[in-house]
Amino acid sequence: MSTSELLRGEGLPRFDAIDADQVDREIPTLLSTLSEELESLESTLEQRLNDPAPLTWDALMSPLHTLGERLNWSWGVVSHLTSVRNTPELREAHARQQPEVVRFSNRVGQSQIIHKALSRLLSDPAQPLDATQKRILDAELLSMQHRGVGLEGEEQAAFNRTSERLAALSTNFSNHVLDATQKWNLVIHERDQLRGVPERALDILAAAAAEAGDTAADGSASSAAHGPWRLGLDMPRYLPVITHAQDRELRETLYKAHVSRASTGDLDNAPLIEEILQLRREQAVRLGYSNWAELSLASKMADDVPAVETLLEELRSSAMPVAQKELTELRACAANRGAAEADDLAPWDVSHWAEQLRRERFDLDQEALRPWFPLPRVLDGLFGLCERLFGIRIEAADGEAPVWHEDVRFFRVLDRDNAPLAAFYLDPFSRPASKRGGAWMNECLSRSRDRNGAPVLPVAYLICNQTPPAGDTPSLMSFEEVETLFHEFGHGLQHMLTTVDHPQAAGINNVEWDAVELPSQFMENWCLDRSTLMGMARHWQTDEPLPEADYRKLCSSRTFMQGNGTLRQVHFALTDLRLHSQWSPDLGLSPDGFRRQIADSTTVLAPVAEDHFLCAFGHIFAGGYAAGYYSYKWAEVLSADAFAAFEEVGLEQDDAIAATGERFRNTILSLGGSLKPAEVYRQFRGRDATSEALIRHTGLAQATA
Repeated sequence: MSTSELLRGEGLPRFDAIDADQVDREIPTLLSTLSEELESLESTLEQRLNDPAPLTWDALMSPLHTLGERLNWSWGVVSHLTSVRNTPELREAHARQQPEVVRFSNRVGQSQIIHKALSRLLSDPAQPLDATQKRILDAELLSMQHRGVGLEGEEQAAFNRTSERLAALSTNFSNHVLDATQKWNLVIHERDQLRGVPERALDILAAAAAEAGDTAADGSASSAAHGPWRLGLDMPRYLPVITHAQDRELRETLYKAHVSRASTGDLDNAPLIEEILQLRREQAVRLGYSNWAELSLASKMADDVPAVETLLEELRSSAMPVAQKELTELRACAANRGAAEADDLAPWDVSHWAEQLRRERFDLDQEALRPWFPLPRVLDGLFGLCERLFGIRIEAADGEAPVWHEDVRFFRVLDRDNAPLAAFYLDPFSRPASKRGGAWMNECLSRSRDRNGAPVLPVAYLICNQTPPAGDTPSLMSFEEVETLFHEFGHGLQHMLTTVDHPQAAGINNVEWDAVELPSQFMENWCLDRSTLMGMARHWQTDEPLPEADYRKLCSSRTFMQGNGTLRQVHFALTDLRLHSQWSPDLGLSPDGFRRQIADSTTVLAPVAEDHFLCAFGHIFAGGYAAGYYSYKWAEVLSADAFAAFEEVGLEQDDAIAATGERFRNTILSLGGSLKPAEVYRQFRGRDATSEALIRHTGLAQATA
């Protein structure tokens, strides 16, 4: 009898061979096997600990890693599929098995024998451990502390019950957001309601209507020219309408639907948020911390909560006057166009009038630029940049690996000498019915060795939700979608180009959370690099390059609305941090009410009554960013300073750029979690990072001077 696909535990998964029944059947089998192997390992370690002979690294860390990787491979595939190919059956199977997966993980994390063995190995002077090994052991011991190894009896039992409940709540939170996004639709039959919406977007809205079976009044099929058009809350349908629609009432309806997702009825996430926050606080207290933020920061680059508060306040105080000035300018723009809302701009007006002002000030129509950014050309530009900076070559390998959807592509990464380095999947398009929103990179395979000692090359999942093709028209990307693709590829590069031999510190493993955004944000900076942008921006029909004037406009608009953009991120980060450090039910204030108090000093337009954005804030309630959302701004300081190293040698100086890129590859991308992020950064830059480059890039210094 052949091994089930879900239990194969190595290589690239055959996604089409995995279904909900297999999850229900095989995950319990796997957990049973792993439990037996864990008991065997503990027995062996107990004997070794009583033996006068020293415990070796290979005797402990190799079997421990193998144990974890077998679970990561199987459960990782299941979790991946729930994000990109969600079905009711798979979702239910995932929910049924998740508690047992959490129990096993806690069982490993709370093993007294393993904890004792790790401590022995770290403190044994007879063991010649290098700096990376010591750092891995320190991280493992801290992780075990955070998983309750120091708890006993009922305290540990309560911790475990809470861990299971938190995992279930996070999954339910994510599912509610997906369902709420999918559930809301608005069918428009009158073309006049969509005045201002670009033709490309009308194609997408009409295609959505056709797929849903919507027909015109005369019974004819939907078309871009005559409708009907089906609006939705997924980004490809939401953004063009909220930005371009002249009908203010329509923008209001759409905006309120978007910010109130998952906040009513059976999909209401508000009770889940309160329970998540309460349970996280309880867990933190059990582990000896005052709150969840304190626990979270114990394993991050930032020293403590006050250090993060200081950074966010510096950004808030710099951005607030700029954001207020920007709002005044939007009102003036609306007044000049005779808009009735000029004196009373609401949140659903901001994107619209910002786009009008952008056109007026820079003569720049973001929507009109899409034809110059077809996905295939953008990929060519991205891959060419990676060759220029890092000396790697990326080749399409479609058909060489199984995929989970026909949209998915597969690529291989090669070194200068054509030696294989890594591979990655790219799933670029939005599928609101089965794929969660946002963009992310995740590990498919990590750099390691298989059971026979052969090297395992890293493989990444790169997931975006950009505008899909429409008819014969390829995916034409907004500049923001281009930046998102470059961002996620930066994460992928750190995963794929690692040279660390210890899998526990290879790639993004063991990298502090607030430093992990450095490579991703660094790559975004290259989107406006002349050589990069002008090399990839070519009209999808005529192959004409982007006009020089439009390039200059893009560069000139780089700092446009940066005050509001910075303030928005500060609002999210501060809300996250304070919810996890200050909020409790004893305040007599709901998390939403608490967030609204924070909004008093972090927004220029107060949230409307319908705004329950916390209910869709998956980063902190269904992702890994709890008390860590600040990391985007923290790492932005590092990424801007890193890009400045390339600016200093001259962006058009190919030899100097290649040399600096090689240094970046050999440090930031190569060393992963083998050293502290500050040490890795100093190896690249020769000094600590400063905020000077970030302030310059965002234009906040000039604006407030």
